[in-house]
Amino acid sequence: MEKKSKSNPSEYLLLLEAALQDGWLPKKLKQILEGFYYSYKESLESHNMAIGPYESLFATFLRLVEQQCKDPYSFLPYHQQIRTPFDYYAFGLNFLRPLVDTNHSSVHGLKNIQEISSLLQEKENVVLLANHQTEADPQAIGLLLEKDYPAFASEIIFVAGERVVTDPLAIPFSMGCNLLCIYSKRYIDNPPEDKLKKQLHNKKTMELMKELLKEGGKCIYVAPSGGRDRRNASGIVEVAPFDPQSIEMFYLMAQRAEHPTHFYPLTLATYDLLPPPQTVQQELGEMRLTKRGGIHLAMGAKIDMEEFPGQDISDKHARRAARAEHIHSLVDKAYQQFLT
Repeated sequence: MEKKSKSNPSEYLLLLEAALQDGWLPKKLKQILEGFYYSYKESLESHNMAIGPYESLFATFLRLVEQQCKDPYSFLPYHQQIRTPFDYYAFGLNFLRPLVDTNHSSVHGLKNIQEISSLLQEKENVVLLANHQTEADPQAIGLLLEKDYPAFASEIIFVAGERVVTDPLAIPFSMGCNLLCIYSKRYIDNPPEDKLKKQLHNKKTMELMKELLKEGGKCIYVAPSGGRDRRNASGIVEVAPFDPQSIEMFYLMAQRAEHPTHFYPLTLATYDLLPPPQTVQQELGEMRLTKRGGIHLAMGAKIDMEEFPGQDISDKHARRAARAEHIHSLVDKAYQQFLT
């Protein structure tokens, strides 16, 4: 395989240098984009794949980043995916596709996915209580389900945090997803002067979510952990604990919806595809280092939100904590099976 030398760099690297010279691309962002390209390239080459066929993806990506740097897209509390005139959803899938080793990937619980699809067709709602491992989880779900359930995958509504709608490198992929944009507890106090504005934004998002559930036929993905899974002190990736209050909020909203709303556990194993920083960053601008490999998804059986270990606990806070722990255990059990 022929490798490009420093004297004969790729078209994308030349575009990066030109963007820096033009002044619209900050040096830090250039370093992140350059590192991401080399990581992507090395990952493909380690599997005897050439970067050449995918250079155009990076050139398009840079053009989309330029748009965000010059005129950032403003996300509404409820953002509906943009498929025309540019198909951001398809772009996201195509960008991730070379990194996914389909021969070593898997989907479990197809029967449950079929059940969910039938419920949605009957205008009933579904909430997926899931773990979250990478920025690219929505695209990973799309790739894993595009053969058997492409429409279901593309129509999922993701509860999204601030980072994926403010980072210029994430925005092009976020624009291809259906999103309920919310500020998580982790970032709502930073900076303090914006806390009230963020709280009002979250209230608006919750009102829109109620309207969506009222319409019926909606599938909403939420990560009750409020963030991505990370490695523990022993270097093992753990499914982050679920927040009982987050689950309770969705359950209360479901009970008030005019259409029946069901809850299912969704487990993802995508960590190596695009690992998050080891520690939570307040500022934007995290490095993107990727690795080609298999990814996995498991859709569990419908959750009984009233029948669970600890359901008889009198203290409501302890009872909610027991329910959150039970749902977390369902997701974690499926995750552990991916590791064996």
